[in-house]
Amino acid sequence: MVVLLLAISAHEAAHAWMSYKFGDDTARLLGRITLNPVAHTDLIGTLLIPIVGFIVAASGGRFFLIGWGKPTPVNPLRWRNKDLANVMVSLAGIMANLLIAIIAFTILKLRFRWEGYLSDSLLEPVYMFLQLLLTMNISLAFFNLLPFPPLDGSKVLETFLPESMQPVLAVLEQYGYLILMVLMYMGVFGMIIGPVLNAVYSLL
Repeated sequence: MVVLLLAISAHEAAHAWMSYKFGDDTARLLGRITLNPVAHTDLIGTLLIPIVGFIVAASGGRFFLIGWGKPTPVNPLRWRNKDLANVMVSLAGIMANLLIAIIAFTILKLRFRWEGYLSDSLLEPVYMFLQLLLTMNISLAFFNLLPFPPLDGSKVLETFLPESMQPVLAVLEQYGYLILMVLMYMGVFGMIIGPVLNAVYSLL
């Protein structure tokens, strides 16, 4: 749960920071450029969904553990270069998760260099933490890349779609969370991200 909170906090803080860099200080004034999970916790996405996932997994069921944070407030009217800003702000969270995943992957890849400096009793929890950090951040990054409202990928897609498609995205976003929960329960996202994780771990 700690790893999930860290991944979500980094994701949302990156959105806030990037929006600020493009001229919008809405999120900064609300204290959202922080890794403090309290600032980013969403009742459903950060608490309910992961808890349900743990319970289902503990009972032997298949459930793709994922979550999301409280949406970062932005004011596009204050952005410079609005189209570029929309893409970069939308991708900022994904890039933050990928950066953390790369760091975790690099440390795991080079683990033989520092194994001698840690006792065996410490190695196992350190490995477990790094593996969870790698898995969770890759999962969040690819999950959010999906072009489906309200995920970040849909915000990027919105920039390039014609105006005639905007009402369709608006309708999808209205029921987005419900549809996402159904798809997660059905294991759809697990089937998409599972091969990605297998490929990454094969490189280790």
